[in-house]
Amino acid sequence: MPDRDDVLTELGLTPVWRRRALGGAGAVDASGAETIDAPQRSDETAGVRAPAAAAAVGTVDAPRATESRTARIAKVEWRDFAQDVDSCTACGLARGRRKSVPGVGDPHAEWLFVGEAPGAEEDARGEPFVGQAGKLLDNMLAALGMKRGENVYIANVLKCRPPNNRTPDPLEVEACQPYLDRQIALIRPKIIVALGKSAATTLLAVEASIASLRGRVHRYRGVPLVVTYHPAYLLRNLPDKAKAWEDLLFARRTLRGAGAADPAQSADLNV
Repeated sequence: MPDRDDVLTELGLTPVWRRRALGGAGAVDASGAETIDAPQRSDETAGVRAPAAAAAVGTVDAPRATESRTARIAKVEWRDFAQDVDSCTACGLARGRRKSVPGVGDPHAEWLFVGEAPGAEEDARGEPFVGQAGKLLDNMLAALGMKRGENVYIANVLKCRPPNNRTPDPLEVEACQPYLDRQIALIRPKIIVALGKSAATTLLAVEASIASLRGRVHRYRGVPLVVTYHPAYLLRNLPDKAKAWEDLLFARRTLRGAGAADPAQSADLNV
């Protein structure tokens, strides 16, 4: 007597299996220690994706797939990275984007700046942090004696723009985070600067105010992480530019491994 799979095959009702599995972010240790680690994602669960995400792309995951999507992305090399991101359809954002925004900068940078997601201008140009917010970020880098593309890499958690710049939903973050993790593995930065509350709380897997996250050394995938304000927020809240400058000096001290404060400095961060 034929088994169930044989019957379904005969009727043409079997699904077409595709590897579309996602990895989830780990939880942060909220012990209050000076350095806080965000645990790594387990690949044991990386091969399971929520039904809603599967429906968004019209595919069904294969439970017995020999290689999960997360594991595949973890092997992507730089030469194929941008194309791999551009061909991704793991969430619905791919359908509404103009261009994917993989990231830009020095592939061996010490500094990695991470924002939330591309905006309208980034979506049009395929590059993160352009426009007025990008100009302010460039000025902040210049105040530290750095510039975009030289010892600096800039990326977002999401590689596609959410409609109307809305906050990314958890499935979108889950789908895209393996790409950021791969960038970190390839770049091997010495310091990560999370730009804005959304990027910080996503990477640290904790719901907290940006005020409570600033001024402390966290860790993501073993790399020291410092939190500061998003440049777009600073354009609307000019007095907090001074706080952002303090955060960047703190990040530089963290990178250098020095506990002493930098000499008093002033910086013009105006656009």
